[in-house]
Amino acid sequence: MQNDDIKRKALGEFIKSQREQTSPALAGLSHLSHGTRRRTPGLRREEVAQLCGISVTWYTWIEQGRTDSISPQALSRIADALHLPRAKRTYLFELAEKKDPVHQDDHAEIVAPEILDVVRNFRQPAYVLDRYWNALACNVPAKNLFTGWLSPKSEHSNLLYFTFCTSASQGLITDWEQRARRLVGEFRADCGQYLDDPQIKQMIEELSSRSSLFKRAWSLQDVVEREGGERLFQHPVRGALKYQQVNFRVANRPDLKLITLMPA
Repeated sequence: MQNDDIKRKALGEFIKSQREQTSPALAGLSHLSHGTRRRTPGLRREEVAQLCGISVTWYTWIEQGRTDSISPQALSRIADALHLPRAKRTYLFELAEKKDPVHQDDHAEIVAPEILDVVRNFRQPAYVLDRYWNALACNVPAKNLFTGWLSPKSEHSNLLYFTFCTSASQGLITDWEQRARRLVGEFRADCGQYLDDPQIKQMIEELSSRSSLFKRAWSLQDVVEREGGERLFQHPVRGALKYQQVNFRVANRPDLKLITLMPA
């Protein structure tokens, strides 16, 4: 079985299982729960199709894994009809490899308190980046290391603007140009699914106009995974510093990254 067939089958089976677990009452069809003998406590295919405004035939094909031409809007209506909670809705769109039109903008700059506690309790530099690579949280060691970026007097909280648009970054980051080029490839890998985001577009345009290095690096279309490894700095007070970078994704906010720097 081809990979695409496996994905369509998994999507169909998941939707079918959720349909069979959704009662008519939950779907707003409570009148169907009384006076009618039903073989299953869940919804019928034709009922879900009617709730979603799609044909029964096409909905049946979706459950049977016979079509991959499902729009994000149709998936959203199915998720709404089945009253999927957030985790199941996210899983549905991941299976379909689509962006949720309802929750795709749920990237408000809010970091859960427990994540803030984790960052604060790291003894070494640690910070959290959002999808735009803005620093949403950082601890004191990180502020002390990145004096031109994370300190209170910094001009910009964005890592790319700091790297490409300030002289402080060139003095702090060892092998600055090499690291800067790699950052562009890492950012492209991170934001690939958000390239239609107006804020991403604006960032790329502005960085390209302010930094010829960024413009050249972005035009190369290079893509590299944001991975850990050795990081070297020349701190204005503490001198040469060497760290091992380790990255984590925040489980319930995959658009956030926790970056830690351990002494090497």
